[in-house]
Order: sequence, then structure tokens, then C-alpha cells
Amino acid sequence: MTSDAPQDATAALVLADGTVFWGRGVGATGRAVGEVCFNTSMTGYQEIVTDPSYAGQLIAFTFPHIGNVGANTEDLETRDAACRAVVLRAPVTEPSNWRAAQHLDAWLTNQDVVGISGVDTRALTRRIRDLGAPHGVVVHAPDGRFELDAAIQRAREWPGLNGMDLAREVTCRQLYTWDETTWDPATGYGRLVEPRYRVVAIDYGAKRNILRNLAAAGCQVTVVPATATVEDVMRHEPDGVFLSNGPGDPAATGEYAVPTVEKIVETGTPVFGICLGHQILARALGARTEKMHLGHRGANHPVKDLATGRVEITSQNHGFKVLPDSLPANAEATHVSLFDGSNEGLRLSDAPVFSVQYHPEASPGPHDSHYLFERFIEQIGERSSR
Repeated sequence: MTSDAPQDATAALVLADGTVFWGRGVGATGRAVGEVCFNTSMTGYQEIVTDPSYAGQLIAFTFPHIGNVGANTEDLETRDAACRAVVLRAPVTEPSNWRAAQHLDAWLTNQDVVGISGVDTRALTRRIRDLGAPHGVVVHAPDGRFELDAAIQRAREWPGLNGMDLAREVTCRQLYTWDETTWDPATGYGRLVEPRYRVVAIDYGAKRNILRNLAAAGCQVTVVPATATVEDVMRHEPDGVFLSNGPGDPAATGEYAVPTVEKIVETGTPVFGICLGHQILARALGARTEKMHLGHRGANHPVKDLATGRVEITSQNHGFKVLPDSLPANAEATHVSLFDGSNEGLRLSDAPVFSVQYHPEASPGPHDSHYLFERFIEQIGERSSR
């Protein structure tokens, strides 16, 4: 395919079907391939880009003003950017925020994240909504050498997230402890001084703010890799086990994660899972998961608690779902999406085990679901008092 790039174009988003969106490059130069998805959050773009659950994906932001608060070292959800590229509507502007330490464009460059601005993200979002999340390549080439045919071929040959185990790529390499608590506007992040319980968090791609919420709830947190065995987990004598968020296909990650979770549940230890951890738990219970048409990504997703009828506005980032009809008799669906009716939570009737599909720490997003950390602590306390 010959390049019919506009004169001022320095970047392109190329989809596997040959569709091309032209724009101006931001961030690092080069090429990045992955699944194109959209995120509807109005805040927290730095947290989103560093969320390990976005590994393997090109993020199109539906909110047009990305970059207006700059970047800093305090809002990172992990040390390095997790997504492969960003797609923006408007050019990145000069930051206007007292916490800004760096221009977003410079930060993306330092993080080696390829980006494009000037894209009609409304048209792209409608396309994803109607046709599903496509494979694509973002090309940032200031020299004008876009090589569209090669980009299309690369997008078509990319295997996709089905069957892809990405937790191994984003998990920690060795265990570590965590004692940083949540943000206070006056003092910044705090430290846990007097832990009440010991919690082991299995890291499938854990966000820092998830760990902060556990620490703020009084938990001394030991984080172990996604490949940890039940012996690796239980030798810490945990009062509870947390199954983190993460990217990729739960069936692929489940090859090594499911046997561990199965045995942990058998011990009677309280278990709390979110996102990929929810899917891994479901598979450990014998349920099935499947790829979604376009997934849930944003900080404005309504979820109904089936027990209370209460509706929570939640923060989400997932492309696979649990099939509730496949849950065993001792497991019940507890939450449901009001967008598409998909499963958003489960619990066991005969064990202190529960999970949700969304991110209850909401970084970024609303705090409607913080009660889930309290529920986890209550279950730990009930078992510890026996």
C-alpha cells in the first residue's frame, strides 16, 4: 500500500483490515503492535498507562484532554508503563497542575511508549463498539517512512490475547513486602506501623494502589510472583490471600495459577480476588471464561450488587469474563454489569472466598467499592478469632 499521508502527519494507527488513522506522533518513535481498546475515564491517564492489566494493548482515550496535568512519580501503578501505545484526540498540551513534574510527552518518551494524537477517537470507539477490538499498529515516524503494508501485515499476524499468558511478563520476579498506605493530601503516602493481619498477594499484574489499600486496612502484605506454588504462599502463614488484577487470557495463566488457587481455597484461608484474580478463582472453582466482544475499560461502569440491589460506579479494565452458568453449586454470582449483563462478582457459600471483576481501589475512579476491602478484613478477623 502506498502512503497517502497528510503533509503534517508523523504518525499513523494502522488496523489489521487496512484502515489507517493519520495523526501527529507523541512519545517514543517506533512501532507498537497490540489490541486496540478504548478507555472512557476522564482522569488518571498516568495510572492507566502504568496499569499492568494493559499489557499487550494500545489504549485509545475517549476523553480528549490527555496530558493537561502532566506526569509525576507518585501516580505510577508500577515502575514502568504497561501498555504498548496510546491514541489521543487532541495534542498533548503544557501541564497545568501543581503536582506536575514532567510533560506527558517527555514522560511517554522516557517510558518508551509510542503514541499518536489527532485521531478521531469517536469514530474509532464506534468501530470498536460495533466490530470488536481490532489488532493494530501505532507507527510514530517523524521521517515519514510509515511502511503501511508491513504494518498491516504485522497487525494481521499478531496472535491476539486469546491464549496469551501475559501475567508472566508483568509479575514481580521475586517476593517483596509492602507497607505503603493510601494518599493523604497533606502528607502524601503513609506507612503501616501496626499491622493487624498477614496477607499474601499473588501478583498477576498488581497495581500499587491495590497494595496500598490492603496496607491501609492493617495488612502486612507479602507479594509473591504469579507462578508461586501453594507452598510458596502458605509458608508465610497468611491470614488471607489476595489474587490481583492482571492482563491476558485467564485460561493461559490458569495453567499454573489454578492449581495453586485450588489448594489455597481448600485450606479455608480467606481469599479475595479482583479482575484477573476473579477469573483465575472462577476457573479454580471449575467455571469457564471467554473473550469479550470489546471488554470493559473505564471508571464509570455501573455494577449491581444482587444481594442488596445497590448500584456501584466502578473502575474496570478487562477483556475476558466469567460465565456464571458454569459456576459450581456452592458458588453464586454476586454482582452483574448494568452495561451488558456480564458477571462482575462471585462468592462461595461454604468458605470465606469472594471476588469481583472490577478494581475496587479505583485508581483512577470512584470509591463506591472500597467496602470490599473491609469485607475481606472482616472475614479474616472472623477466622482469626476462632
